Amino acid sequence: MRATTTGRVLHDPKGGSFRFDAGAVCLDFAHTGGEGRYAVFETLHEPADLAEWLAAPPLDAAVTVPVTAGELAAAKTLRRAIWDAAHARAAGRALPAAAVAAINHAASAPPLVPELDAAGTASGWAAPVRATQALSTLAREMIELLSGPLSGRFRECASDDCPLVFVDSSRPGARRWCAMERCGNRHKLRALRARRATDA
Repeated sequence: MRATTTGRVLHDPKGGSFRFDAGAVCLDFAHTGGEGRYAVFETLHEPADLAEWLAAPPLDAAVTVPVTAGELAAAKTLRRAIWDAAHARAAGRALPAAAVAAINHAASAPPLVPELDAAGTASGWAAPVRATQALSTLAREMIELLSGPLSGRFRECASDDCPLVFVDSSRPGARRWCAMERCGNRHKLRALRARRATDA
C-alpha cells in the first residue's frame, strides 16, 4: 500500500454512519458488504462500485481497464475469505481451508506495480491498472497480516451485537471497540445506566 491511513465510513441501513478503521486496507475491504444477514450492507452491487472503492484512498487504484462481472464475483469471493479468516483468527480458531485457498488464489495474480513520477517526488500505480491486480495486492496484505507480527492482534468488536473485525496495531494492543463513537460510547452509556440503577 502506498499510504498508511486506513478506514472508511460505514453506513447503517437503519440510518446513521460512522468511521471505522479496521487497521488494514484488506480488512476495510472485508466490510463492504456480504451475504445472508449481511446482504443489507452490500455496497458492491455493480462492477463500477468495485472500481470506485478501489480508486478511493488509501489504495488509490483507479483502474484503467473496466472492471468485469467476473472480477466483481472474484472480489466478493476474496472479501468473504478475508472476513472468515479474520474472524477465525480473532476467535483463536484454525483458518478455514476454503478461505486460505481463496486468499492464496487471489494473491497468485500479479499485484499492483508502484511507479515513481518523473520528478521522483510522488508515486502511483503503473498502467494498466486492473481490478485483479488490486485484489492480488489486498490478498497479499492479508497474508502478511496473518503470518506477520500482528497475527495475534485480530479482534472482533467487544460489543455483543457487533461483528466488525479489526487488527489492533496500537502499541498497548488494548483496542476493544470497532469505534468509540459507536460501540464504545454505547457500552459506556449502558454501564452508566447500570451504575445509576444500582445506586438507586
